[in-house]
This record gives sequence, C-alpha cells and structure tokens, in this order.
Amino acid sequence: MTLLDVRNLAVSIPTPEGDVHAVRSVDLQIARGEIHGVIGESGCGKTMTGMAMLGLVPQGARITADRFHFDGEDLRENAAHLRGRRIGLISQDPAAALNPVLSIARQMDDVLRAHRDMPRQARHAEAAALLAATGLPDPEKVLKSYPHQLSGGMQQRVVIAQALATGADFLIADEPTTALDVSVGAQVLALLRRLVSERGLTVLMITHDMDVIAEACDRATVLYAGRSVETGPVDDVLQRPGHPYTRALLAALPDAGPHGARLAAIEGSIPPPRSRIAGCAFAPRCPQAMPVCATTSPPERNRAIHRWLCHLPEDAA
Repeated sequence: MTLLDVRNLAVSIPTPEGDVHAVRSVDLQIARGEIHGVIGESGCGKTMTGMAMLGLVPQGARITADRFHFDGEDLRENAAHLRGRRIGLISQDPAAALNPVLSIARQMDDVLRAHRDMPRQARHAEAAALLAATGLPDPEKVLKSYPHQLSGGMQQRVVIAQALATGADFLIADEPTTALDVSVGAQVLALLRRLVSERGLTVLMITHDMDVIAEACDRATVLYAGRSVETGPVDDVLQRPGHPYTRALLAALPDAGPHGARLAAIEGSIPPPRSRIAGCAFAPRCPQAMPVCATTSPPERNRAIHRWLCHLPEDAA
C-alpha cells in the first residue's frame, strides 16, 4: 500500500535575481514498510524534497505538485500537522541536532512532553526504553550524559530515539551516516532496517552514497538537477541502470574499475538552479547525448516497474 505519493513536485524560491528552482519535478511512490533511497549529487534537490514533506521550506518558497499526499492527506495543507506526529527527521549531523548544554534525559523528555501525554516517570521509562531499542548500552547512563560525552555513533542513535519518541511512523533520514566512520555507519543502517522490521516504520533515505542504497534500501530514486530521472527496485537500478547519469555514478565508485586505475569522473556540473532547462538536463555531461537531447524532454522508458527518462532506446541502456 502506498504511504507517500508525490507526483511532479516542484519547489521554487523567489530571489531578486530570479527564482531558484530547488526542486523541478520529483516523483516518489513509497510503500508502507519500505526503505526508499533518494540519491544524487549535492544540489540535485534531495534535502529540499524531504524538507517540503516536513513543511520546512524557506519563507516565500512555492510548492507545486500534481499530487503531494501522505497517507491520503495533502502535504501542502497538512505538513505542519503531520510533522512530528507522523513524519520524523533524522538529521545528518547528530552533534548539531543535539543541544550541547542539555542532558540527553532533558532532550528526550522535551520530545516526549511535546508529542505524548504521559506523566514524568512514564516519560523517563519510555526514554530509556527507546534508547535501549536503538542498541545503546546502559540507557540510564546515557540519559545522564551530555552530547559531548557520547561518540558520534551514540549521538546518532539518540537522534533516532528522539525521532521514535514522537510516535512518527515515517522517518526522513537525511544522510544519516555522513558524519560517521564506515563501521559505525553500517551499524546505524542495520539498526534502521531492524526498526523498520520490528516497528513497521517507513523510511526515506536521502544519500549521495551508492553503498548506502545497496546496503539499506528496497527501492531507489535517482535525482538530477531537481528531477527524478530513474526509479525502481534497488537491484535493478544498481545492476541494470537505465539512465546515463545513474551509470556514470556507478562507474565513479572506487571499486568500479581495475585496481590502481584512475577513478572515473563525471565531467562538468549540475545546471545552476536559476537556469531554464530545455530537453535533458544531463545532456551537456552525457557521452551518449544526441541533438534531440538538448531540445526535447526525454520520454519514459521502463522494464516493468523499473523506469527512467532517456531518449536512448531501452536496448542502449
């Protein structure tokens, strides 16, 4: 059953120099109980897409969409009501997300008081239980601690516990492993998968790391210049990518080429967010670009539920 249904989402921010098109056309259909990855370079619109779902876009920003629904409710009207109650955020920098001068107990209690009608003792017990659920040893000791007394991995688990404390069943995880080393990041991803299984959560995983997509996600959507250019089951997207941009991202992975070979790179850069785009936004960087790519929007190609936008025929992918 589809929990999040987003079609042709656009977010533009007026400025004296012209509109900034932070998101141009994003489509997302996320099923209940799924971890859905959104991947792309910095500036492709990943985080702004998540912030639009939370109703946290910059003042004056315009949100348009053919459909922007969460569990049947229109997010253009109800995002603030759903934020915290149904939709939670796991930020990419746990050290910045936690208040350095307040104990973990105080910060957990603040969240529980804001979202749950519970007496003080019950809130304390619930805070300890939520910290234990994230795998933190000795939750009572953690509650007495301050953020600087915890490792980065422990801080991220506290942030996840805070998201759970709201009662939200849909979590937006914005680069949740970026500030962590590889082994701790892998533990956090395993934790999210376990929480999805045990608690029936649904997760939107925002990342620039293909390894995170492969490790944690069920389905994935690739964004480029604020547009969805490919979406499908993770195995299809990673093993049989349709869009040239997805193939270029995979080719640039450190283990994609022979040992000692020069790493592949995607020449050029994403179009500026104020620019108008005719045709395919990736055309100036695409080694397979044709004249039509620069002038005409690409059609949708598909293999069953694996879809992408490209002028190249399917057998060229």
